[in-house]
Amino acid sequence: MSAREPQAGDGAAPMLSLLPTVGGGPAPERADAARNRRKILDAAARIVAEDGPEAVTMNQVAHASGIGVGTVYRRFGDVSQLLWALLDDRERQFQEAYMSGPPPLGPGAPAAERIDAFLDALVDRVGEQREILLAAHSAAPRARYHSGAYRVMHTHVSLLIGELRPGADATLLAHLLLAPFSPDVMHHLTVEQELSSERFKAGVRELLTLRGRGQDGYGGA
Repeated sequence: MSAREPQAGDGAAPMLSLLPTVGGGPAPERADAARNRRKILDAAARIVAEDGPEAVTMNQVAHASGIGVGTVYRRFGDVSQLLWALLDDRERQFQEAYMSGPPPLGPGAPAAERIDAFLDALVDRVGEQREILLAAHSAAPRARYHSGAYRVMHTHVSLLIGELRPGADATLLAHLLLAPFSPDVMHHLTVEQELSSERFKAGVRELLTLRGRGQDGYGGA
């Protein structure tokens, strides 16, 4: 299922797939195909929980799920796409929270407060499943930017920036705001540099106010 882009004032939470999308969404699943998909994802989740994402291989997932390896490859293509698919349910919950949940993450708060809440929640979101995100990113570094999840987040942030700063290059600024949340950057800062999530959140907020104008702190140069 591919994401539809949210519109300003849109209260519905669009559903998405983290699989990189090319063209339209897939046809509805047959019941047996849906069961096989669930078995494959459950098996992959068990392997990640027991041995980490680096232990996931298509052959091992096929063996653990009792599904033929050819079916696993046809369904998911490669390990990176399988790892992205594992993140889908959690990503749906996150998307629902920022598209239709309570404010300030959801609608109903000023744009500056919603951006702060979104970036804080994104720190937690990436940190929560950092290992899987990092493994998927390492296997296919550019897949993140073609995923439904990234496109919807980018559109959401663009809309908030446009509301906050009419006339700004919201499309570019949204990419720049999301750039620090790449899994490899997050891994370097939170693991290798031992940066706490609270310090990361505070740093992002301070960065946004370095050359701010006015009380909202999101001004231009």
